[in-house]
Amino acid sequence: MPRRPKPKYKSNPRKKRGGFGWLALLILAGCVIYYAWHHGHAKKTLPPAPPKSAVAKTLPAPFTVWGQAPSDFPRPPHDVFEAQVALVRRAISPGSIDAALGSQTRAAISVFQETENLPVTGQLDADTRSRLTLNAPVVTTYTVATNDLDSLQPLGKTWLAKSEESSLAYETELQLVAEKSHSNPLLIEKLNPKVNWSNISAGTVLTIPDANYPDPDAKAAYVDIHLSDRYLEAFDDETNLILHFPCSIAAKVDKRPVGELHVVVIIQNPNYTVDPDLFPESIELQDIGHKLVLPPGPKNPVGVAWIGLDRPGYGMHGTPSPEQVGRTESHGCFRLANWDAAYLSQIVSVGMPVYVEP
Repeated sequence: MPRRPKPKYKSNPRKKRGGFGWLALLILAGCVIYYAWHHGHAKKTLPPAPPKSAVAKTLPAPFTVWGQAPSDFPRPPHDVFEAQVALVRRAISPGSIDAALGSQTRAAISVFQETENLPVTGQLDADTRSRLTLNAPVVTTYTVATNDLDSLQPLGKTWLAKSEESSLAYETELQLVAEKSHSNPLLIEKLNPKVNWSNISAGTVLTIPDANYPDPDAKAAYVDIHLSDRYLEAFDDETNLILHFPCSIAAKVDKRPVGELHVVVIIQNPNYTVDPDLFPESIELQDIGHKLVLPPGPKNPVGVAWIGLDRPGYGMHGTPSPEQVGRTESHGCFRLANWDAAYLSQIVSVGMPVYVEP
C-alpha cells in the first residue's frame, strides 16, 4: 500500500500501549508507599457496608429520569446513555444507541480519548466525562405524522416477494423512529413505556434521543477501514478525524480486500440486484435461476446509500438491520447503519481513496 498521511492518533486506538511508562511507575510508587504505611500502623476497623437498598437509592432510575437532569449546559454526561448521545454529536458512533457500555461504545470512547490525548481505556472515567461535554438536552420529542403512517407497509419475506414490492419501506413506526434517532428499537420502547406500538396514531408524541451528526463542512480526503476491529474512519486533508463508524465485513477471509481502493459511484436510495451466484445458500434463488431487482428503501439489502468502489461488486452501504452492524458479516461489502451510510455519502467523492487494512 502506498504511503499516506498518518492520522493524528494511532490507527488502532483499541490496542493497549506497550511498555512500562511513567503512569505505571507512579502506580507502583503509590503501592510501595501504601504498603509501608499500612504495615506501620495498627489496622483500623472499617465501617460496615451500607445495605444494598441504600446503595440502589443513590443510583438513577433507568429510563425514567432521562431528560430531567439539570439544564445547566455545558455539562458532563451523567451516564452511558448521555455519553452515547454526546459521542454521536461528534460523529463518533457508539453503534445503535442502547444505554449499554458494549464493545462499540467502548471503542467510540477510546477514539474520543485518543483525540483528546487522554489515557485510552474505553471507560467513562471522570477525565473523559469532563471533556465529553453536552451542550443541549439528550432527549427531544417526535410527533408521529400522518405521512409516517402512510409510508409504512408490510414486506414480503422471500426474495421474489420483495422484488415485487413498490418500495422496501419501514414496516412499523418503531423502526422509523429508531432510525431517525440512531437508536435500538428496544431503547425507544423503554423511553415510551405507555405507547401502544401495534396501534399508534398520528399526533402521538414520543420521547427519543436527540442524536444527530454535525453538519459536514468539508469533504473527506480518505477513508480507513480496519478489518480486524470492524470500524471505518474518515479523515480530512490535515489527517483530522471526521468520523468513526462501526462496520460489518465479509464472512469469508478471501472476500476481504486489503489495500487501496477508490470511490467510483455514489447513489442515494439505490435499488439492489440479487444475483443467485452470490447467494449459493439460498434455495429460493437457485430455483429461480436469474437475477432479481429489489426496489429502493431503508429495508433494501444495501439500505439508503451505496458508495461503489473500484473492485467489482464491492462498496460501502447501509443495511436493513442497523443494530446488527459489526456483529454479523456480509458477503464482501462494508455494511454500515443506514444513518452512517447516508452521512458518509455526503462527505466522500468520486476518486477518493479508501484504504482497507487487515
